[in-house]
Amino acid sequence: MNFIEGLPMSKNFNSILVIIDKYSKYGHFLALAHPFTATDVASIYLDQVFKLHGSPKVIISDMDKIFTSLFWKELMRKLGTVSHLSSAYHLETDGQTERLNQCLEQYLRSLCFLKPHTWATWLPQAEWWYNSNFHIALGLTPFEALYGYKPNQLNWSEESTVQSVNEILASRDHTRQILKDNLNRAQHRMKFYADKNKSERAFEVGDEVYLKLQPYRQSSIALRKNLKLTVHFYGPYKITKKLGSVAYQLQLPDTSRIHPVFHVSLLKRKIGPTVQPSLDPPDVHDDRQLKVYPLQALDKCMVKRNNIVVTQILVQWANMGPENAT
Repeated sequence: MNFIEGLPMSKNFNSILVIIDKYSKYGHFLALAHPFTATDVASIYLDQVFKLHGSPKVIISDMDKIFTSLFWKELMRKLGTVSHLSSAYHLETDGQTERLNQCLEQYLRSLCFLKPHTWATWLPQAEWWYNSNFHIALGLTPFEALYGYKPNQLNWSEESTVQSVNEILASRDHTRQILKDNLNRAQHRMKFYADKNKSERAFEVGDEVYLKLQPYRQSSIALRKNLKLTVHFYGPYKITKKLGSVAYQLQLPDTSRIHPVFHVSLLKRKIGPTVQPSLDPPDVHDDRQLKVYPLQALDKCMVKRNNIVVTQILVQWANMGPENAT
């Protein structure tokens, strides 16, 4: 499960809840209006997905506050579903929906880039397009994998006696072929460039590794101006557990609030006895946003704005990385 947000308003919707079955690859695209709550997501999930497929054994999602909320966890427990969260800072853990999101966005972009506010109109057709298209990994369509028979396609062999019907069907067939070609090219191009930067690496329990963390970005307080010069690697930390073939659990400091399981691509082996001093992972909130708090007031001045005298205070902020920002 994942979300596509930031879309233009269309039929009072501006977000999409994307759900894909890991086995059959069958997908559902459900329109939502942001801001939405865990109750809203649960309601549309029960109304549109649960009634068709029942309760899944496992749901994989990112660490969105919807999926980490107490309400969502308790609902999944009552439904008999285990809720798994993606490993920290590695979107590929939930890679199926991430890739499907890209395909869906490309499809909608190709259809309504001239009229972006009409995307909700095309969403049902986008769902049918995805589920009725041949899937290379499956060797058949997601529709056939789920229901056991091939989806019925429109019959183009015979012309209709109504000219307007012929024009609509011909136009939709032409659009469908263009979209299929564009999406195939985009998928192959993205896979080619993604595979170029991949390297094989493996670790054992007890190995010491450095952990790569991207600079924390704020939406509420934009204080850090030198993101490119901030620390990217922390540690070294000891590997305490191997989860599958590409995920490892690290022995982080007790004060760290970051999820301790990371993808192998974020780890780099510690070589040699020399220990480079590095910072502990930054303190974060439950939603993984950097916890910024004022350390001390450095100076103040009086300024006049709109004929009103106000006080400005120069603040030194704590937990901003290797240097405190003001």
